[in-house]
Amino acid sequence: MRRRALLAGLALLPAPSRAQGSWPEKPVRILVGFPPGGLTDVLARVLANALQPRFGQPFLVENRTGASGIIAAELVAKSPPDGHTLLLAHPTAVAIAPALAQRLPFDGARAFAPVTLLARQPHVLLAKGDSPWTSLADLVAEAKRRPGAITFASSGVGSVQHIQAEQFCMATGIEAVHVPYRGSAPTMTDLAAGQVHWVIDGVGVSAPLIEAGSLKALGTAAPRRIARWPSLPTFAEQGVEGVVPGSWFGLMGPAGMPPRLVAALAEAAAAALTGAEAQRALTSASAEAAAEGPEAFANFLAVETGQFRALAQRTRISLE
Repeated sequence: MRRRALLAGLALLPAPSRAQGSWPEKPVRILVGFPPGGLTDVLARVLANALQPRFGQPFLVENRTGASGIIAAELVAKSPPDGHTLLLAHPTAVAIAPALAQRLPFDGARAFAPVTLLARQPHVLLAKGDSPWTSLADLVAEAKRRPGAITFASSGVGSVQHIQAEQFCMATGIEAVHVPYRGSAPTMTDLAAGQVHWVIDGVGVSAPLIEAGSLKALGTAAPRRIARWPSLPTFAEQGVEGVVPGSWFGLMGPAGMPPRLVAALAEAAAAALTGAEAQRALTSASAEAAAEGPEAFANFLAVETGQFRALAQRTRISLE
């Protein structure tokens, strides 16, 4: 009897897609500002796989690379606010660029409808697997012996990886040459090949190469050690302070999206993060789910942008 009553109650609940009227009327695009292989892309595909059956339309991931994710963000910012074009957001384009750039093709504070924060990922400082460096102190010592001869890579000018590396250089008093790439995956390839000397980047893209011996982690920028590698010390434990701990990922749409669509997407994204595919992706990246909804995400973005704006005022870091 109890089971029949439960089923009868569930039958009265509207299907998620019907609850939102005619949305979605066509395939929904999730734009990613970086190439396949990084956690931004992985999370977008996890979401697409989970949202498609829930809402009854294809959710298609599109990699629109370039300008450290700003190209993808601009496309979303200038799309109709009908819920059919979304952004898998990363701090580079929606928090760092609005704080550090004087000219952007969109207003970072007004161009987007925050849906939800999705996850946070710790970053590690990496060198080639056969590098003689075994600690941050080794890197710093060589950079001071050869000022300007040591190179570091990033996912592009103004990327979170670029900001972290510049902060590391300032904190340790070294000079190093920046080599920007179009995303984390090509960065890892050239670092493993010895084309650049070091990079600070996420666990998700680097872990397979670390565990294969192609790359070596010298420390994590996170405030605590990573459970996957408990012997890897933090930057702070090695005397380096003031480096952004990692990256975060969120879901956004164009400003003006109907609140009912934003709420439906936030609820569906939170549910997706509890699924087996999402849990595997997060565990692989040593990342933590952080589904906090539209209002919390909007507040988080304001704080993040403010912190990067303060960083720009204290340093010479600029996107101009």
